[in-house]
Amino acid sequence: MLHDIIINKLTILQERFYKLKQLIEHPNHIQNNKDFHSISKEYAHLAHIVTYFEQWLNIQKEILHTKEILTDIDLHDLALDELKKLNIIENNLEKKIKILLLPTDPNDKYGCFIELRAGTGGKEAAIFSGELFRMYTRYAETQRWNIEIIHATYGEYGGYKEIIAKISCNGAYNQLKFESGGHRVQRVPYTESQGRIHTSTCTVAVIPKIPDIKLPNINPNDLRIDTFRSSGAGGQHVNTTDSAIRITHIPSGLSVECQDERSQHKNKSKALSILRSRLYAMNIKRRKIEESNFRRNLIGSGDRSDRIRTYNFQQGRVTDHRIDFTSYKLSDVMDGALGILIKPIICKYRSKLIDQLTQL
Repeated sequence: MLHDIIINKLTILQERFYKLKQLIEHPNHIQNNKDFHSISKEYAHLAHIVTYFEQWLNIQKEILHTKEILTDIDLHDLALDELKKLNIIENNLEKKIKILLLPTDPNDKYGCFIELRAGTGGKEAAIFSGELFRMYTRYAETQRWNIEIIHATYGEYGGYKEIIAKISCNGAYNQLKFESGGHRVQRVPYTESQGRIHTSTCTVAVIPKIPDIKLPNINPNDLRIDTFRSSGAGGQHVNTTDSAIRITHIPSGLSVECQDERSQHKNKSKALSILRSRLYAMNIKRRKIEESNFRRNLIGSGDRSDRIRTYNFQQGRVTDHRIDFTSYKLSDVMDGALGILIKPIICKYRSKLIDQLTQL
């Protein structure tokens, strides 16, 4: 059953919907095309909510009528079966309504940059970083996303000390944004001769890939640009030209390297895009912390110091500490079945938001 607060909100939205409908049906009342576009957009959004709400209201009437029939001995069993069907429809409508009422993150529709860095654990941390990147790559393949490596610094025994990749496909940020934070691995490294379990860490940062037109402008005087020779696993052009770029934003201290392209100009363009996205994400995060600690309390701040997940290879389990969720399908997760971990935390996040609807 919908909470009275939610019903009141839906009633207000219903009234607003029909007012907008009158304006659209009589466009002479709208001053300009910009207003018409804005009104049409709001109308389309409310149409889904109002449609489900009115279906829910009709179901309430049918449920009330069916409960009255229960008193009839001859029709009791038939009415009971009908009531069960109506309750299922009611629950499904309520779920849809609540989801539509949730506040949306405007960045959810965009692609993203995903950055992985080896933390404590030295060589093993770099190896684990490489395995995590493989996990994200495999997951991207299942979603039919294109993933492009922007910058990589390789570990001595494989993996990456640091790697930055771009996923341009729409909606990628919505699926991966809760991956930001510290990832811990517990296992016996192949470099360990005594068979001791080691604990290593890797940090992940997921940043929305905002269209350039919406990104903040950067004063060129605030940038320090350094060039250097590319380094990598090998190749004819590696260490032959100063094509790699490092851009440092002096006021914030943020720094981005890019060496994936042979062209210095292309590397500079990519690095600037990442830097602007980082600055945008930093500003959004600061604003959210100022407005409310809700998101931070639920999924962590996204800082690299936050330990969000532990991968225990000896026991074949992976645990998300933010929602106290454990799965013993570690091998599947590492092979790209990341939905096992993504779906529970998205559901938990939505559940918390739904709870807030009745508290405002």
